[in-house]
Amino acid sequence: MTAPLNPPPPPHERSAQDSWQPPGTGPGAHGYQDHGSQAPGAQQAEYAGHGWYGQDGPGMKTELREAGVIAVAVALGGVLLGVLWWWLAPHVPLVGDVVEGKWVVFLKDTEGEQAVGVDGTFALLGLAFGVVSALVVFLLRRRGGVPLVVGLAVGGLLGSLLAWRIGVWLGPAEDVVARARDVGRGVTFSAPLKLGAKGALLAWPLAALVLHLGLTALFGPRDPEPEFPEGPYQAPPVA
Repeated sequence: MTAPLNPPPPPHERSAQDSWQPPGTGPGAHGYQDHGSQAPGAQQAEYAGHGWYGQDGPGMKTELREAGVIAVAVALGGVLLGVLWWWLAPHVPLVGDVVEGKWVVFLKDTEGEQAVGVDGTFALLGLAFGVVSALVVFLLRRRGGVPLVVGLAVGGLLGSLLAWRIGVWLGPAEDVVARARDVGRGVTFSAPLKLGAKGALLAWPLAALVLHLGLTALFGPRDPEPEFPEGPYQAPPVA
């Protein structure tokens, strides 16, 4: 037998030649990127450009500040709600009489539903204000957020309380006995503006909360889906 024409290389040379290399490396490879030679923030910036990291919001301090401004602005709308309630609510007729030397006030129409109408008017106005405030806030701040929703709800509740007190203040005097004495015996006068069902105070904040959450779910901005770079797999750099 004759010796082979190409003898195998020595062990130390064979191990260096046969060692594994990542795809795309070695002589003649094109487009290989040496990740180990990049700056520390270069790879992170590249991944961020492909959408691996979502954009953060404006920051908790900014969101809290915006929520506070919205709460105050919405609460100030309670002034208008109180005026409308005083103007649109039905009047409850009362009449005064003297019984055993003392003034007593009675309902003129014991079967009337004016008192229910007073509460219903406040609730309907609260629902309307809740819809308007939620729509305006959504148009101004489409991205939503927990502080924004909380500020909207708190502002609606404060606005309802403010409207209630303003309506009572603008309405007839609360001392019905003195009022009956002033107008005279048997003369009809209006009862003070009173909110019998305190649950009507929640109409504004609940309507604003539900509508804003619905608008955000239907028309709010969506989080971008992560995009991965195209091309063959590249092994991470060895530390």
